[in-house]
Amino acid sequence: MREIVFDTETTGLDPKTGDRMVEIGCVEMVNLVPTGNTFHAYYNPERDMPAGAEAVHGLSSAFLSDKPLFRETFQELLDFIGDAPLVAHNAGFDFGFLNAELALIEREAVCMTRMVDTVQLAKKKHPGAKLSLDALCTRYGIDRSHRVKHGALLDAELLAQVYVELKGGRQIGLGLAAEPEKMETPLEAVAVRKAPEGPRREPRPHAPTPEELARHRKFMSGIENPLWG
Repeated sequence: MREIVFDTETTGLDPKTGDRMVEIGCVEMVNLVPTGNTFHAYYNPERDMPAGAEAVHGLSSAFLSDKPLFRETFQELLDFIGDAPLVAHNAGFDFGFLNAELALIEREAVCMTRMVDTVQLAKKKHPGAKLSLDALCTRYGIDRSHRVKHGALLDAELLAQVYVELKGGRQIGLGLAAEPEKMETPLEAVAVRKAPEGPRREPRPHAPTPEELARHRKFMSGIENPLWG
């Protein structure tokens, strides 16, 4: 099954108050295996960047000033995600901003039935635990040392690894190849390791000696009220 793991960066927390999406990153997965296909884009939000938001993702108004408007390139994003389920962390937030951008250009919203929220998956699997992306990366031993600031594509790549763990973990080598590849070297050409030549050591005895049996009986007789009667 094809799924898209994605993340967004924005100017704030609420598109209803004028906040805009400024970055989106998407990772394609098929049967929980990343295919290597990704989508990444920055957008000019046509407004200022609050200092608090810039501190989170590092995207300044100056950096975004020459980036395309969402309405100019949105079709590339829609073509990439297709009709696949969309996986996000606290997915309602990301869906809200994506659909707000689509509404501004009078395009059909992405159906919420396609939403897969990894926060909800983590809440069921780890009740009472911390559910942030950083916390889940730590729990599953996923390296995030290169994550200095939030970035949509980087966070989507980390989330893809977390998502696999939330769905049951990796089964490396099971069903990942469509057909087994032929051996590069014929089987008859593979060297067979021969048994070493020379004198062999006599096998060591494994049965207890009479002295060991006597010590064992003495030890057992000293145990009070043994479970074996």
